[in-house]
Amino acid sequence: MEEQGTPVGRRVMLGVLGLGAAGVAFGSKLQNGIDSVLSSVSSKDPTGVTGLLPGGGGFRFYSVASSIPHRDEETYRLKVSGLVDKAAEYRLSDLRAMPQTRLVRDVQCVTGWRVDNTPFEGVKLSHLLDLAGVRDDATAIRFTCFDGAYTESLTLKQARRADVIVALKMQDKAVTTAHGGPVRLYVAPMYFYKSAKWLSGIEVTKDVEPGYWEHYGYDVDAWVGRSNGRSDDAT
Repeated sequence: MEEQGTPVGRRVMLGVLGLGAAGVAFGSKLQNGIDSVLSSVSSKDPTGVTGLLPGGGGFRFYSVASSIPHRDEETYRLKVSGLVDKAAEYRLSDLRAMPQTRLVRDVQCVTGWRVDNTPFEGVKLSHLLDLAGVRDDATAIRFTCFDGAYTESLTLKQARRADVIVALKMQDKAVTTAHGGPVRLYVAPMYFYKSAKWLSGIEVTKDVEPGYWEHYGYDVDAWVGRSNGRSDDAT
């Protein structure tokens, strides 16, 4: 799991409270910067208090890399490769032009916190797979991220579910950098570690390749309430 870090000091906490209030007052224009500050503080906060601040929305911010990566309209690319007939590379504008699906589900982290009724919107993963043309010997998908560290995987059957999307929006606005934007994976029926942040690659593979947290003992199949020894209500 994430390292707990050191306790958050009073001055830092007061500053974050002020940022949270600014986010409420001024809306999405400041949200990306606020989320970045919250993510930095939250990663060093063993109490979980930062997840309750305005702007945090109840989310805990996690990263396995040393810093939060950034891509924008000009620099972002999503590659689809592997056992496909037609490999592709998409810009944000390409993804926005595709049919969009909106899901409203509870987000459940395997560490125990939960955020109810969270909207996500984006392109069905199955749509991208259909465009690429998956070969007969393929059985799984490997996801890579532009933080250079995180990976995840799904079986092909799981990836084709209607509630698995490549998300461009979260909480009805563009996915912020701290939340894994501009594009992240969202696997609604599984614990949130399967919803890889900072998505950069979708590789169709012959076999399932365990992702980052699976190498540390997490279940490869992460169904909410039916894996990792937990019995949470399903999303």
